[in-house]
Amino acid sequence: MAASSNIRSAITEAAARIDSATPRLDAELLMAHALGVPREAMLLKHLGNPAPDAFAALVDRRLAHEPVAYITGSRGFWSIDLQVGPGVLVPRADSEALIEAAVAHCPDRTARLRILDLGTGPGTLLLAALAEWPGAQGLGIDASDTALDYARRNADALGLADRAAFQRGDWLDGIEGAFDLILCNPPYIGTGEALGAEVRDHEPNEALFAGADGLDDYRRIIPALPARLAPSGIAILEIGWTQADAVSALVRAAGLMPAVRHDLGGRPRVVTAS
Repeated sequence: MAASSNIRSAITEAAARIDSATPRLDAELLMAHALGVPREAMLLKHLGNPAPDAFAALVDRRLAHEPVAYITGSRGFWSIDLQVGPGVLVPRADSEALIEAAVAHCPDRTARLRILDLGTGPGTLLLAALAEWPGAQGLGIDASDTALDYARRNADALGLADRAAFQRGDWLDGIEGAFDLILCNPPYIGTGEALGAEVRDHEPNEALFAGADGLDDYRRIIPALPARLAPSGIAILEIGWTQADAVSALVRAAGLMPAVRHDLGGRPRVVTAS
């Protein structure tokens, strides 16, 4: 890319080289990061300015399939922005279907919910839920110290540290008490399934794979849910789009009532248990 190019042309050239589902958006986010301004401000005010020298190196990282969120250090999710980096699962828009299901179950934003997030990662679901219910308290569980470090930093940055606790754990093992809302985005990819280089080479395998059929962690989590759900409580589980029947059967076997919700693409994305 020519050093004399302006921001508009540099973004266009980079987008033509980036191999992803959203090449233009990727290029815009990288350029905004190089400039140190929000993407919206860049698009409104800076497109005619010279492209910064730092942009080319960021594009090279993206061409090596490094996730944009790792390059920029952040990802927007629901109504919040989260710090992310190597060692944590990148928050995805599909997972917002869990928060949508939670809001549908409890539309009263004044509710003083007790929330549990299993496999919290950088705090994605728990912090989004706490932002939604200002009177709620929550606990995030993860087996990764790296993820928990990000989660605590995100809680601090969002002003939610007084309502969010995080601890290292193995799903529901050792968890006490009853929760009004249990959120969980467990690993659900089968070990033989093919993944793109962006996910396979960069994101943590322990947050992705769950046995040959991708169901191993559901088999551990779901039977333990009834003892941890408060009366009228609900558990909301993210699933792979082919897993609705299998996960629903596990929910029924645990004595709970399953329901399936879809993501914005119309694919089964959530199984609720109540």
